Amino acid sequence: MERQKAYRGNEMQKTSGVGFGPLHKAAAILTLALLSSAPTVPAWAAGKHAPLGYQIMCLRNPGECRGGGAAHVSVTNELMVTLKRVNGQINRQIKPRRDSGADVWTVGATYGDCEDYALTKRRALIRAGVPASSLRIAYVKTRSGEDHAILVVKTNGKDLVLDNLSASIRPLSQTGYRVVSMAGANPRSWS
Repeated sequence: MERQKAYRGNEMQKTSGVGFGPLHKAAAILTLALLSSAPTVPAWAAGKHAPLGYQIMCLRNPGECRGGGAAHVSVTNELMVTLKRVNGQINRQIKPRRDSGADVWTVGATYGDCEDYALTKRRALIRAGVPASSLRIAYVKTRSGEDHAILVVKTNGKDLVLDNLSASIRPLSQTGYRVVSMAGANPRSWS
């Protein structure tokens, strides 16, 4: 792929033609500035579109926003063991902390909030062999009306939830959450 040159002050920085070039950086900086002044709605509470924080994360890390493989998986003992292992490990690994200012989506965070847990679990499950297209980030409302992000595993039966608020893997229908929007098999497409 042909390389482009991007200039910042007197420094020259090379960036690949794919991903986060100078125009994308300017748009992301402007977006973050606008988000940090937004009053009450979290950036990822974007309705039927991919949340803005997610879009920015995808610009920075396009490999984290790819689908692939089956859109649904069969529930097997092996899958359930993997889901429980990953959910527990990531819930213990990340220390809870809300973003201050703009909502920043991070994969592999040490500290983070619900979407950081969901993204990190998605990456771990893909590395464990679960098809990327079967793993969906969802923006939900809790029973108390709070905004929350979870990871949904689309199966041939019930949709299963990995959640930083629970150690157990439960069907989405048993969580009490109301789905506002969810990524599709193509993680950049939300409905």
